[in-house]
Parts: sequence; structure tokens; C-alpha cells
Amino acid sequence: MFNRFRGLNPFRQGLEKTRQSVFTRVTNLFTTEVIDDALWDELEELLLRADLGTAITAEVVRRLRERVEREQLMQAPQLTAALRDELIAMLGGGESVPLADVASRPRVIEVVGVNGVGKTTSIAKLARFLEQSHRRVLIAAGDTFRAAAVEQLKIWGERLGVPVISHEYSADPGAVVYDAMEAGRARRVDDVIVDTAGRLHTKFNLMEELKKIQRVAQKVDPTAPHEVLLVLDATSGQNALLQARAFREAVGITGVILAKLDGTAKGGVAFAVRRELGVPIKFVGTGEKLDDFAPFDATAFVDALFEPE
Repeated sequence: MFNRFRGLNPFRQGLEKTRQSVFTRVTNLFTTEVIDDALWDELEELLLRADLGTAITAEVVRRLRERVEREQLMQAPQLTAALRDELIAMLGGGESVPLADVASRPRVIEVVGVNGVGKTTSIAKLARFLEQSHRRVLIAAGDTFRAAAVEQLKIWGERLGVPVISHEYSADPGAVVYDAMEAGRARRVDDVIVDTAGRLHTKFNLMEELKKIQRVAQKVDPTAPHEVLLVLDATSGQNALLQARAFREAVGITGVILAKLDGTAKGGVAFAVRRELGVPIKFVGTGEKLDDFAPFDATAFVDALFEPE
């Protein structure tokens, strides 16, 4: 998918601010000749600054200290390699977790998240990614409570050559999803990406509305939705976790799209998201361009934090 050993790490640009403000200092910290409490205290402070969160930071430092003592690590490269290993483990290790492979067609990918997190752009980027993987895509403009969202998706659809199924403003989102799934079957598309509301300007509860959309989808395909991807804004740091918990409890998210990674010096929030939600980060938005979007790979992500400038 990409070759991080040839300088094509897709996370390098997105993590530039985090790397410069935190992990370059971490690397420099390890060049000290003395490994003492002051070093561990400063490491903890730096990891907190990157927004790993208090619990994860404490665990990383504890595990690293134990490893240093057990293996008698003294050299800077050894310390850096050990920290890298611990961080990769915190992200679940391994490479990217693919989208669900389902027998039925179309695969239904519901995308949820509050307004302003980059949901519409993430949907366009996901559609682009899937098309480049030789899959036929259709988008359901299910956020009927926000006219701008429907119009934005139509514009993206025209740019991408991807059909967008939409209804009038304030129409029933369930009806949009139903029509999109039927259209997907008729046109033999591979994936239907469903946009959803991030806030309702009515008396209805957002989470109940999202549950209703899922029930409607299941009338067409009892196994749908096959993925429920939550878009989180990396720039909101730990606050993103509050949103995430609410969506997880209501609609059973299967993965996360971490958007706007390039706009923050707190890329460490990825560790908190992965640990506290218990679901994989599946994609990361690494820039403003349509192609600045990549499947999440724990090893490549951590490598980008330590790459020299």
C-alpha cells in the first residue's frame, strides 16, 4: 500500500507539528548520559503535551522504565527503539485493519460524527480511496438537516464522478438511506457511503435518529450497516473522546477516521482513541488535499513521530 522504508510514509506530513514540538525533544532527551527520575519526569511531561492522556502516558513510562532496567538499556538508540515498540503496542500493533469484507453487495459504510469534525470531507476522501481500489461507490446524503452538507456532497460527487442520492432539505434521512441502498443494488455498486447528521435542529434526539437509520438499512440488508466509522477531529484532542463514547454507546462504531491530523501538535490523541474506545483507527486524514488520506498503520504512524527532520 505504501513503502515507509523509501520515504513514502503517509503520516509524516500530518505528524509534523507533533514531531517537531514533542518527539524531537524526546529523542534529544535520550541523549543524556544519566537516566534518572528527572528524565522520566520530563518524558512524562512531553507525552502529556502530545495528548496521550494521563493513564496512557503513565503506562508507557512505567513499561519503558521496567524494560530499561530489565534489559540494561543505556544508549539513546536503544531507548528510542524501546519507546517506539511500546507506542506501537499501545496502538494495537500490526498494520492497517481493513474495512469489513462482506458477501452482500453493496457494503454499507455509515459515517457518523458531530458537525465540524471534517465528516463531509472525510467521506469524499474515503470515496476517492475506494475508487482507487477499483470499487464502485455511491454516496447517500443522509444529513438532511443541514442543507450545506447535501450541497457539499453533491459538489464532491461531481468532482469524483460518484453518484450522490439525496432528498429535499429536512426530508427523512431513513428514506434517503433506503433509496441509496436500493439504487446501489440496482447499479451493482460495491460500496454505499452514508452521511449522517451531526446535530439536529429539531426535537428529535440525534442518537435515536442514527439508530433509526440503521433500522431502515436493515430492512434492505439485515446485515447492514457493515461499518460504522466515527470521524474525530484530531485538533480537539482529549475532548474528542467525550464525543466518541456517546457514539459508541448509541450506534456501535466499528472504527475511527481521525481527521485534521495535520492541524495539531497533539497527534498523540490517536493513542487515547485506540486504547479507550477499543476499536481500530481505520483511516487518517493527513492534509487538505483529496489524496491526503491513508489507512491507519500503527508502525508507520509511530515511525513518522521519530523520523529525523
